[in-house]
Order: sequence, then structure tokens, then C-alpha cells
Amino acid sequence: MNRILVTGGNGLVGSQFKGGDYQKINSKDYNLINQKEAYHIIKKDWDAVIHTAAKVGGLGANMTKKGEFFYQNIMMNTNVIESCRIAEVKNLVVFLSTCVFPDNTEYPLTEDKIHLGPPHPSNDAYAYSKRMAEVQIRAYREQYGLNYKSVIPTNIYGPNDNFDITNGHVVPSLIHKCFIARETNSDFEVWGSGKPLREFIFNKDVAELTRWVLENYNEDEPIILSTSEEISIKDLVDIIISEMSYKGKVKWLSDKSDGQLRKPSDNKKIKNYLPDYKFTPIETGIRETVKWFEENYPNIRK
Repeated sequence: MNRILVTGGNGLVGSQFKGGDYQKINSKDYNLINQKEAYHIIKKDWDAVIHTAAKVGGLGANMTKKGEFFYQNIMMNTNVIESCRIAEVKNLVVFLSTCVFPDNTEYPLTEDKIHLGPPHPSNDAYAYSKRMAEVQIRAYREQYGLNYKSVIPTNIYGPNDNFDITNGHVVPSLIHKCFIARETNSDFEVWGSGKPLREFIFNKDVAELTRWVLENYNEDEPIILSTSEEISIKDLVDIIISEMSYKGKVKWLSDKSDGQLRKPSDNKKIKNYLPDYKFTPIETGIRETVKWFEENYPNIRK
């Protein structure tokens, strides 16, 4: 396999696919929301496609831009999957998200629980658009016999993230907020209580595991990519403070939403396939991410 198209090639995950096998595109190259543009790039005789491109954001963006998140994601996913089918691409991996899981379900999250209830209302529009990609892939596997599959990573972080304070995911937005608080000698303001628990996975690990999925995985169900190790937002903030040498005060904005309290996942499936895989520890990953942020600021996505 030596001709692999990566959508979202400049993004958090797409940027980690390195080497001559990969051609990476982003929204500046092609508008995947447009079916003709999506097919124009995908028809070019690829051995495989890794679809990481998405309209993404943190809790605030998911709550205030539901229409944008639903439309853009469902169109991108639908166009990419259908274009791969028409172009006879043999192998495809599509990225989902843990937000596809129901709000009220038994934990830990497993691959068979995706459709057992509505997702959390804070990000339901984005979640439903991602669920439909899973439905489309399953339908195409059944009708056309295609080796298409999806992955469900937990909260991804790492170098080359989008550090938008308002609309970014939790790790990059917290790093940027801490940086500004340090540089301006001000309080480090954090949404919520700090009590919610989350699982984080380093973007380099996600890229490695996705390449394995592309070449080796062929089940109808998606596969969860997760460390299955929870950390509280408060403990995450403490790690960021330490790595950024911030000496000021943390101000918890308890009037802001915490989102879901926890959503632990079960990574037994990937661990059964790769029992010796070593995930990057959160402290190491945050250290590398902070270092990259400091070295590249202000020329970062923000």
C-alpha cells in the first residue's frame, strides 16, 4: 500500500501521517462539503483513504454552532464515503468521536453501544452527524462488500492542534489560556468545577493505531482508540500549570457547564489486537504539546 490520501492533512491527526505513502489535503485544497470537489480528488487512483477532516470544536462551539457542525460534518462524511465507493477505493478509515455514544448508558463505553439512546444535548448535532458516518459505512460493507471501517478516538491532543480559546478542545484551549494568564500576570480562568473525568490520547498514537487499523482491521463494528485511563479536568490543569511554569491563581468558573461528568471507554478490542502497545503517558504528551506551542507561538492555529 503506497498511495494513501489523508483528508484534514494539516490538522491534529492528519499532520501526524508522515512519509512518501501519504498525500495530505485540507480545506484550502478541496471543499469536501461539495460532492464534485470531493470526487475530483478521490477518483485519482488511491489505494486507501484516511478521512480525518471534520468541523470540530470544544464544548462552547458544540453548544452554539449546532447547525454548522451538523451540516458540514454530515456532508463531508457522506461525500467522502460515496466518492470512495464510486472511485473503487478499496480501503477507507473514517474518524468518529466518543460523543457518538448515548448520554445515558452503562459504562464503560463499548463499540456496540453507539445507537442505544440519544447523545448528550451539549453536542448532539455533531454526534448525530458522526453516527450517520458509521451507519453509512456499515450499509456499504453489507451491500457492496467494501473494506471500509471507522475508528472512535477519545479526546485527541498534541502538537499542531487548534488552540482557539473559545472554540477549541479542552487541552489546547487550556494551554492557550494558561499561556495568556502567565504572560499577562492574570488569573487562569477555567470553565466548570474541574470534577469531570476525561480520557485523552496523544495524536502520534492515534496516527500509528490508525495505520494499523487501515492495514489489519476488518470488522463491521468501529474500533475504539483509547488509553481507557481517566483524568480529572483539575488534574489536567495542574499538569499544564506545571509544564508552563504558571505561578498565578486558577479561577474556576462554576457557572459554566461541565458537560458530561464522565464517559469512560473500554479499549479491550484494540488491546486484544495489540496487547503490547505503549500509549504515550499524559504527562509526556502534555510536555511535548506545550513545548511545540511555545516554539511555534504565535504562528499556530488559534
